[in-house]
Amino acid sequence: MQAPNRKGSSDRERELERRTESLERQLERALAEIERLRKQLEEALRANKRSAAPFSKGNPETDPQPPGRKPGAAYGRRATRPVPGRVDEQIHVPLPPRCPHCHGPVFLKNTQPQYQEDIVRMTIIRRFDVEVGTCACCGRQAQGRHPLQTSDSLRVGEVQVGPEALSMAAMLNKELGLSHARTARVLELGYGLKWSRSGVCRALERLGNLAAPTYQQLQSALRQSPVVWLDDTGWRVAARPQDLRVLLSEQVTVYVIEPHRGYAEAAAILGEDYAGFLVHDGARCFYGFEQAFHQSCLEHLIRRCREMIQMASPAAAQFPLAVKTLLQQGLRLRDRHQAGSVSAHGLAVATGRLSAELDHLLDRHFRSPANQRLAKHLRHEQPHLFTFLHCPGLHATNNFAERAIRLMALVRKTWGGNRTANGARTHQVLASVLRTCWQQGKHAFDELVNLLRSARPILLEIIPPTPSP
Repeated sequence: MQAPNRKGSSDRERELERRTESLERQLERALAEIERLRKQLEEALRANKRSAAPFSKGNPETDPQPPGRKPGAAYGRRATRPVPGRVDEQIHVPLPPRCPHCHGPVFLKNTQPQYQEDIVRMTIIRRFDVEVGTCACCGRQAQGRHPLQTSDSLRVGEVQVGPEALSMAAMLNKELGLSHARTARVLELGYGLKWSRSGVCRALERLGNLAAPTYQQLQSALRQSPVVWLDDTGWRVAARPQDLRVLLSEQVTVYVIEPHRGYAEAAAILGEDYAGFLVHDGARCFYGFEQAFHQSCLEHLIRRCREMIQMASPAAAQFPLAVKTLLQQGLRLRDRHQAGSVSAHGLAVATGRLSAELDHLLDRHFRSPANQRLAKHLRHEQPHLFTFLHCPGLHATNNFAERAIRLMALVRKTWGGNRTANGARTHQVLASVLRTCWQQGKHAFDELVNLLRSARPILLEIIPPTPSP
């Protein structure tokens, strides 16, 4: 009987060990490459959602459709500007004495109107001759005040910028997102008003101080609102990261710039005992309001599932696909109930079935880390996903707050935030006032002019009445 070749066996074992180590190194490199590519894909997907230039949507089409409307009968309904309700200047345009083509005599046939809406580039300079006197009883100084004045300052403050120019600057800077320098440039080009960048900044700060009492009342009105939407975005003050939070109801919008994003900051505005409905993106800090009813934004979850489906393998994509389908079924159920095709009892039964199906989806073991994170988040959000079905009329998404905060994000992209804490305070006050005026359909320009011309501090007429208990 021949003895086994121990030397040959040991050589094969060493060869297998070397091959195993080589394969393990290749596997590690492959896993690292997969992780790197996954992060790049996530970054690319996030970049598509950012409100920054150049708003790229990928490579342009090779054969795009021509811009503009289709010619001919497919053009659609033609529309023109409506005829103005008033005429400030009427100009007679006579016929030419001779035909421009053959130089023959021209006879009057009729007269056709043509309207032109234009702006007047003019700065009005007012001089107030203020009478100053002394009281015969107490000996104190007294002076007159005209309704068009915005200040009682004399000598040092004898040359001022008028209320309409300052209101225009506030709208250009806080609502349209122009910087202080560009705001001054627009006023100079459009109206011939020369104003420095620092002058605009200081004037807006004075206007913000006048509007501060109204801002405080808007915060109080939010505490009485039955439904409040919340959202956050990044901000910068003195080049340091800050948080910009928006809280709004159907009639009021309040912006707050604060160092931290947490429950304590939100409770300082709404109150710890707020017991209404809160619609938000599912941030953990908002669940500190234990007496409130919460609605987690379904659009955020649907978008997250859609992105996971694009990145996951076919097997791992089944879970986010099922979650997305379930949430969209809830939205369709809401629409059917609003249309009258589903009764209140049918809505309650269907909502219970959706909740049971979600329980069944989450009662599984997930191997994919992305699915594990999604399942963990859904287990936390599960009690707050279908609040809009239990309370018909409640919004299922946080789009209302996202539209309000999108303007601030564009402003941040334009001029980066505020340089000082006073600038941040002015920005949150004036931006809240302007957005609230827009919500209520009121003319913000007139409201600010009345505020500047008032001899005493006043509250703007944008504070909603306090609802009865």
